[in-house]
Amino acid sequence: MLYALLFPLAGHVHFFNLFRYITFRAGGACLTALVISFWLGPKVIRKLKAMQRGGQPIRTDGPERHLIEKKGTPTMGGVLILLALGFSTLLWADLDNGYVWAVLMVTFGYGAIGFADDFLKLTKRNTKGVSGRVRLLGEGVIGLIAALWMIYLMPDAIATDLAVPVFKSLLIPFGFLFPLVGLFVMMGSANAVNFTDGLDGLATVPTMIAAAVFVLIAYLVGNKIFAGYLEINFIPGVGELAVFLSALIGAGLGFLWFNAPPAAVFMGDTGSLSLGGALGSVAVATKNEIVLAIVGGLFVVETISVIVQVFWYKRTGRRVFLMAPLHHHFEKKGWAEPTIVIRFWIISMILGLVGLATLKIR
Repeated sequence: MLYALLFPLAGHVHFFNLFRYITFRAGGACLTALVISFWLGPKVIRKLKAMQRGGQPIRTDGPERHLIEKKGTPTMGGVLILLALGFSTLLWADLDNGYVWAVLMVTFGYGAIGFADDFLKLTKRNTKGVSGRVRLLGEGVIGLIAALWMIYLMPDAIATDLAVPVFKSLLIPFGFLFPLVGLFVMMGSANAVNFTDGLDGLATVPTMIAAAVFVLIAYLVGNKIFAGYLEINFIPGVGELAVFLSALIGAGLGFLWFNAPPAAVFMGDTGSLSLGGALGSVAVATKNEIVLAIVGGLFVVETISVIVQVFWYKRTGRRVFLMAPLHHHFEKKGWAEPTIVIRFWIISMILGLVGLATLKIR
């Protein structure tokens, strides 16, 4: 919005020339989202507490301390993230950019599914929300539309190919099947973040780390000079997603202020599905789907722990882990919650650096 309003005036007021730069608008988006989160946070939490008298329903088969320590804590805090992220993006991004709208569609579409899931859990007072089939169908439809939209926006030469990191020009052609690859990445990312969101701040910081990595990736991929120097695929217009991702980081930081242990609010599926969907859609738009699996390796491991646990239990009646996802396994082993959270954050930082290294190693 500000880009469309103020940049045309740069010929009269030189200061407005700053709005042509993605880096300037990305910084503005981050700070705006942070301020909005701080401002709205207490109001949103009070409203959620008033609506949710008993707070988020706690799993009875989970770690015993959760039934005491987390009882009464409201959920749906993802609403705060979405408000800050959405307003900041609309304020600072170039709204003529199709990639911005495609990513916003996935983010808010998945957020709506998560909101419905949280709402049903609260009204039924149990941990079951929207049925798995309905939820996956909704995610699949949104992901498919977004993937087709991005293919339309991309250069034809790489639109339906999967780029392999490290190798200079290795592309795997999927052709008409690529939309399925794209929706799989978005759905997988959304549900992986959802599995990880089980402890105070556990999913928030790794999401911001992944977003920070993709701020740089989006900027470089969208810049013809830098993309040529690094020998990565140049995608015109995708650099604008750096503004969206910076807003996500600001919104995440603001939410973490209230989500830090002991959490005053949980993001719920409203937040985890929307954040995961945002990362997945950006990865598809920038042709860095595999890099997302590296940077978001923590999310991948958490998801695999659930798959392995369910598969092995159904076959043998025994469990591989004391409890899945993996962070609950360490809780059952006696690790303190802050220990698990901070160590997982460190792992995410390391994986983020590894993901960035793939840009230079060719």
